[in-house]
Amino acid sequence: MASPPDLPEVPTCASVYPVTVRWSDMDAYAHVNNVQYLRFFEEARVYAFKDWFGQDRDLIDEGMLVVGQAVDYLVQMDFAYAPARVAVWCTGAAGASFDLGYAVAGPEGDDTVYARGRVTLVAYDLAAKRPRRLGPAEREALARVTGPAPVLRVDRTAARRTGTTA
Repeated sequence: MASPPDLPEVPTCASVYPVTVRWSDMDAYAHVNNVQYLRFFEEARVYAFKDWFGQDRDLIDEGMLVVGQAVDYLVQMDFAYAPARVAVWCTGAAGASFDLGYAVAGPEGDDTVYARGRVTLVAYDLAAKRPRRLGPAEREALARVTGPAPVLRVDRTAARRTGTTA
């Protein structure tokens, strides 16, 4: 079950899930390896989909494909016995796709945001092997958990190049 967010830069609509940091997530530099954050995103997303779309939803039969990911690694995360917390929320939806925002924080009591990111997913018809449009129930569920997208370095870089603000 999701807990309410209490993290900086995380909208109140976000769902927050505990994610175990395994000893094997550590690398030779004695901190959580960067690739593990994508696993943290995935684990939180699986629980969020159950909460947002309902327990009866079969994500194996109803395909969702990750088509893009971006992560900002903000602070080195060290091993802790208590689980990290991952906030996840929708940042927008289109015909067949939607974007999720993420923030990875330390265990309860540690409000440091170690990483933030975005993932773009596409609803996919596995039998037809092509994208499918999001249905009305999916759109309603996503609308309930929609908030502003986390601003990432790539956004600030693009803004500098185009002379806009991120």
